[in-house]
Amino acid sequence: MSLVLDPTAQDLLFREARTANAFTDEPVSEEQVQAIYDLVKFGPTAFNQSPLRITLVRSAEARERLVQHMSEGNQPKTATAPLVAILSADNEFHEELPHLFPHFPQAKDVFFAERPAREGAATVNAALQAAYFIIGVRAAGLAAGPMTGFDFAGVQKEFLDDDHTPLMVVNIGKPGENAWFPRSPRLEADQVITTV
Repeated sequence: MSLVLDPTAQDLLFREARTANAFTDEPVSEEQVQAIYDLVKFGPTAFNQSPLRITLVRSAEARERLVQHMSEGNQPKTATAPLVAILSADNEFHEELPHLFPHFPQAKDVFFAERPAREGAATVNAALQAAYFIIGVRAAGLAAGPMTGFDFAGVQKEFLDDDHTPLMVVNIGKPGENAWFPRSPRLEADQVITTV
């Protein structure tokens, strides 16, 4: 059975896409980032919550501060990528729910009055939005290099606050020479899908 999305688009988003480890020096514009966000903001989340926050690291000074918190293997590519984004979960996302979930504005207080409930929901839904973000970067014809190899507490202290939990750092740009590692194996459908 063929999928509705054109096979070329499927390749761009999934089959041919990989985590990029090297980039050209072509810059990533604010307009490109805006277009990516304007696409991925429509991805579904629970209660239409939007806890993902994106911190773009553009200045040389900020890049230097970030690189020191990256694991050793991630430092060179983070130092040289055209753009780096810190993706985090806003644990106070519930403040926007009356606007984002207008047919049940009480959801803010009914479900998310307690901080532990907010943190759990923010982590799950921001991670979902982060996945949409990676696909959005690919849809824009760019490559994404998402990483979780960094000092989470250090990045939070350096760039965020106590209400924002870092999820991942993503290098973004046009893929450079030897950008990809070989494709790693994937599980087959019968190893993953159970019908009951």
